[in-house]
Amino acid sequence: MVIEYSCIPNDIVHRARKGECTREDGIYLFNVEPFELFSLADRLRYESVGNDVTYIINRNINFTNQCEGTCGFCAFRNSSESGYIYSINEITEKVKDETGLYLTEICIQGGLLQDVDIDFYKNILESVKKEAPDIHIHAFSPMEIYHLSKINNLSVKKTLQELKNSGLDSMPGTAAEILSDRVREIICPDKLTTDEWINVVKLAHKTGIPTTSTMMYGHIETLEERIDHILTIRKIQEETNGITEFVPLPFMLSNNPIGEQIKTEGRFGTTGIEDLKIHAIARILLHGYVNNIQASWVKLGKKLAQVALYHGANDLGGTLIEESISKSAGSKEGEFVSPDEFRWLIESAGKNPKQRDTLYQIV
Repeated sequence: MVIEYSCIPNDIVHRARKGECTREDGIYLFNVEPFELFSLADRLRYESVGNDVTYIINRNINFTNQCEGTCGFCAFRNSSESGYIYSINEITEKVKDETGLYLTEICIQGGLLQDVDIDFYKNILESVKKEAPDIHIHAFSPMEIYHLSKINNLSVKKTLQELKNSGLDSMPGTAAEILSDRVREIICPDKLTTDEWINVVKLAHKTGIPTTSTMMYGHIETLEERIDHILTIRKIQEETNGITEFVPLPFMLSNNPIGEQIKTEGRFGTTGIEDLKIHAIARILLHGYVNNIQASWVKLGKKLAQVALYHGANDLGGTLIEESISKSAGSKEGEFVSPDEFRWLIESAGKNPKQRDTLYQIV
């Protein structure tokens, strides 16, 4: 079936279908009539994954909120000794699947600890695997890996290999924020640079550790920087094929300096239309490279995440038992969505619910 678009030139549609959209195409598409953009994204979603919409049953463990980082957007960090660090016993207690949900993934992330030995991280992985040998461990952001390599005088490659040997199965592609050094210098000046983030992710893929990918948008970045970020993800995927999904994450304004500054400028976060546009643009620019675009119910809310399933998204993420980072930054959503509710949200949107594992295998 051929779909005609009055606002989108045929050459852009042709490039979109071939996975060849350019930076200029992305900028143009962001500014066309929204529902034509959404229609094109929805068509490409269907060509990539059909009408299946996935979700995963997982638990989140933020093992510490102590952090020596200085990110201006973070509401989770606690730089004082009043912050917490879970013991290994506390972590393994959380791994025990007493919910009856049959968890397939444990997601583990935390703040940047001072002078922590790599053995602490290896012990976490090994203890979780001992408690739940079949569970998939999705853990440690590129920033955590980079930080760990520096304070232990190890190469990033060696750090990744040791963690993989201890049970690390995949990594979240967080700490990306916007992959622009101009932006990073303002919102997270002590974080790894764009090139350093790319290097960690590529090395993870080469070590046999797949990753997700993310973009935190809606703060000080330009449209061009958003488009460049997505195209950087596409370039990495073209080289390594190690990215499982792309997750757009709208910036949460509460309880952080960057958010407070934005409010003084008369801005109050992203709009629903803007959020849907970002998901649609991601689907179009990543077509043929990254098949899975996730709508984060934690960030968008359940209703808008459901709507995003007609705007390029095909995944709703996980049950996320005990999510706390987004909640601390003002997310109005709870810390858990049951599999039954996921299926209801998906079916009521006219889609086919499918439970998946971390690597998008249907279970």
